[in-house]
Amino acid sequence: MMSVGLARKAAAFGASAAVLAALAAGLVASPAQAATAATTKAAPKVSVSTPAVSAGDYEGACPVKVNFSAKIKVPVKGKTELAYRWLHGDGSKGKVKVVKLSGKGTKSVTVRQSITFKENVKGWEAVQVLGPKKVTSKKGYFSVSCQEPKEVRSHLDVSVSARAWASPDSYSGVCTPGDKIGFVGLIEANRPTWVRYRWILNGEVADYGRVKVYDTRKVGFGISPRHSQRGWAQLEILSPEGTSSNRAYYKVWCKDDAPTPAPAPKVSVSSASVSGTRLDMCNDGRGPGVDFKATLTSTGPTTVQYYWVVNGVRDHNTLERSVNGSLDVTWGIGGAQNSTTTAGTIELVVTSPNAASSGVASYSATCPPK
Repeated sequence: MMSVGLARKAAAFGASAAVLAALAAGLVASPAQAATAATTKAAPKVSVSTPAVSAGDYEGACPVKVNFSAKIKVPVKGKTELAYRWLHGDGSKGKVKVVKLSGKGTKSVTVRQSITFKENVKGWEAVQVLGPKKVTSKKGYFSVSCQEPKEVRSHLDVSVSARAWASPDSYSGVCTPGDKIGFVGLIEANRPTWVRYRWILNGEVADYGRVKVYDTRKVGFGISPRHSQRGWAQLEILSPEGTSSNRAYYKVWCKDDAPTPAPAPKVSVSSASVSGTRLDMCNDGRGPGVDFKATLTSTGPTTVQYYWVVNGVRDHNTLERSVNGSLDVTWGIGGAQNSTTTAGTIELVVTSPNAASSGVASYSATCPPK
């Protein structure tokens, strides 16, 4: 236990309660030394706050200005210079700035900076005090997310839309000149307006125009493919606002013309003529027999049906022969009984594949005198 005399002596030197406690604990330090230690321990220090950010998590239109601020507390006794700089999250450092302070006690200084960002970014800012004592603040984090501004429309703005289709959307057949596929576009507007448009066919401009649209208006064009293909067409609105329809798909399958059938063979007949006489019949008391000949000529392979007409009387037998080119046909008759002369007319008539005749020819044959 500290004696009463020692306590009085410490009190005489102005020792604090802490010093008295230390002495009571048996510390060797003198009262003056204890007072000096207590004063040093309580001396104020340089401090800096974490930077505050005006928009810590910003979402909106860019560019945007973001403000940063921090408070620095500095003990001042007389004249003091405060030196500081900003530290950036990308590793760079700002210029050193100096603030002159004077007076006595702790001074509070607010430092500020503004940075304009044009694109998305995440980072931090900090303040580094270089004098009168070096100390660095904690990091103040921020983020910027740039977004396209939303378009605000009024009831007076013109709104235009379009859709398209192919009619027909497919074709199969002979591909000859003339439209095969038609494309139709429907333009709709919320109020009367002039509309400029164009058609895109498989990536290339195929048609364009300008029309007045009061409510809806149809526009279109057609194509005539010369070979098999498939593709698409799209209606683009150029003004008053840019928009496009859906793609209208189509396909075309070109087929060759059906082969022209060969014309049916046609048969003609040469004039009938006497090819010979049979005088041996004269020995039997009859007139001579007569043989006839005519030539059938066909433009192609076919079957010919024909008959003979003798003295104006048709032979009831209809004959049939195959012919491809020329073919000789013959017929014969005998002389009349007790006659020495055989005479009359002969004709060959064709009934199929077409009608033809040799024409009527006269003939005459006489038996020789005995």
